[in-house]
Order: sequence, then structure tokens, then C-alpha cells
Amino acid sequence: MSTPRRAPQQQRGELRLTQLLQAAASLLAEVGYDAATMTEIASRAHASIGTLYQYFPNKPAIVLALRNQYRAEMEERWANLDERTEEMSVKQVAHLLVEIMVRFVEERPAYFPILDAPIKFKRNQEARNRLRQRVAKVFRSKRPSLSKELAFRIANVSVQIIKSMFKLYAEANSAERDELVKEYKLVLAAYLESRLTR
Repeated sequence: MSTPRRAPQQQRGELRLTQLLQAAASLLAEVGYDAATMTEIASRAHASIGTLYQYFPNKPAIVLALRNQYRAEMEERWANLDERTEEMSVKQVAHLLVEIMVRFVEERPAYFPILDAPIKFKRNQEARNRLRQRVAKVFRSKRPSLSKELAFRIANVSVQIIKSMFKLYAEANSAERDELVKEYKLVLAAYLESRLTR
């Protein structure tokens, strides 16, 4: 139920799958999960409804595919984080972590509707831990005396601080979003400076 019915074998199939997911993301961003229909997704992708059903049995399967796509894209955003932050202060690192997440959701208007969709979704613990381990590695570079366990815990708390912003962010207008980002940068910087600065 939650995976595509067929894996595209050729470039044409991969292109069609991309078009279907882009159309679904566009519609979800515009009308939300409940109002989005398989028929409208197919229409936006300039595909027949039969073609859509060849790839996805239902709307939850599409949302799951988008979640997996977004998770993979998010991992790319965190790649080489230790190299990018090597010359940064703790405060600059805090600001960058918030910016990475904010830019990601800004570039994907369907992020919040997908996140809020009422579907069963088992989080990928391995991917979740990989992200936090990258952040923990940065923290240990700023304070080498940190144990791996403590660095991971601080990374976990830091990610949760950023994620706590998203409900407020989703409900806010553009100007208020800018202010919320500033506040969360202050919060995260204060927390990290207290934990990573001797």
C-alpha cells in the first residue's frame, strides 16, 4: 500500500515518476492533503489516471514517496557539515543549522501538508541518527572534550529545538516567519554557547 506499484525501469519511467510527484507536491501545497485528489494529481502531471495508478495505489502512497524523497534531500543538505562549519563560531553554527532547515521548507511548499498528512509513517531511525551524528561531529570539533554520547544528546536537543519552530512557522505570515527565525537563532545560539563554550 505504501510503496509504488512498479519501479520505473527506464529513463522515461523515471521522468514520469518525477512529474507525478512534482504535480502531487504542487497540489498538496495549494489545497492540502484532504482536498487533493488522485484525479487532479494526474491532471496536473498531464497523465491519465491509469498511469498514476500504475505507480501509486492511493494518495497515502504518494505522500509516503514524497516524504522519502524529502528525507533523502534533507540528508544532502547536511552533507559535509563539518567542513562547512570548520571556521565558524558556535553562534554562526547555530544560525546555519536553523537556516538549513528554514531554506529547505521554504523551497518545498508541500513540506507542511505532507508532514501533517494523516498516514502511517515509520520514521527511518538510521537516517535520523545519521543527521544527528553529523551535527554531533561539528559540536565535538568545537569542544573536543565532549564525549560522543553527550555530543549526540546535544545534537538531538538542537534538532528538536529547530523542529519545534515549524508549527509556529507554518501558521505565521511572511513577516512573522522572519521574526520567528531570528528568535530561534537566538535560542539555539544561547543553548549551544552554554554547552560548547568553556
